[in-house]
Amino acid sequence: MVVARTLLSGHSRLSRLVLSPNPQKAKPMKARLQRKHPLIVRLSHWLNVPVLAIMIWSGLLIYWANDVYRIQFGSVVLFKFFPEKFYDLLHLDHRLAEGMAWHFAFMWLFALNGLVYVGYTLVSGEWRYLLPNRQTLAEAFHVVLHDLHLTKKPLPPRKFNGAQRLAYTGVILMGLGSLVTGLAIYKPVQVSWLTNLLGGYEAARLEHFALTIGYVLFILIHLAQVVKAGWNNFRAMIIGREFIRESEPNWNQPAVPEASHD
Repeated sequence: MVVARTLLSGHSRLSRLVLSPNPQKAKPMKARLQRKHPLIVRLSHWLNVPVLAIMIWSGLLIYWANDVYRIQFGSVVLFKFFPEKFYDLLHLDHRLAEGMAWHFAFMWLFALNGLVYVGYTLVSGEWRYLLPNRQTLAEAFHVVLHDLHLTKKPLPPRKFNGAQRLAYTGVILMGLGSLVTGLAIYKPVQVSWLTNLLGGYEAARLEHFALTIGYVLFILIHLAQVVKAGWNNFRAMIIGREFIRESEPNWNQPAVPEASHD
């Protein structure tokens, strides 16, 4: 509660007035504080920050021992994952045993956190906001055009737009893929059927590596979008609420019961 009051201090006036973006025709518009992210969603999100960071870091410690991946055209290597200076700069070399210990320990926390999040979205009805629907692809294309300033048509007032639905559903599937491919290369003999299903050990390892690169790209784009969206959107992931104009629909009802957000 102390954190919530602190975050809201200095912004309480927004609950009464939202200024028009045109300074010459500034007209006060009423706004309200609306619930957005339930507590469990926020906890899972913030717990995943250090967990995923440690998983990627420890994965690099493991990968150093056999860093075979590169982008090349014929015999010309365009980029190697990763240059020796990269390992030296981050002190990632000769730490295979340490990396395996950290990776396997936090793997369970990563899996449990994901299970809690997915389970909650299914039980609470939050999945209705996340799963793509028939309008998602067209809306995602609209979002791209809007972000590139190629269209002035405003985005629909939804909890998650089409691009977000694709991204968030995709990253959940990526998490599942990481667990499956990770298990296949961790226990290739015990779960040989799974390893073979993924194309063999080398293929499963490549898939696991590609998913990690995918996480890094997702995080970079996600951070850029958070900065672009501004403080109101970021605060919603901390206290669960955001300011919106009263003219905008109350989209968080009835999919999520009122009590589930407190």
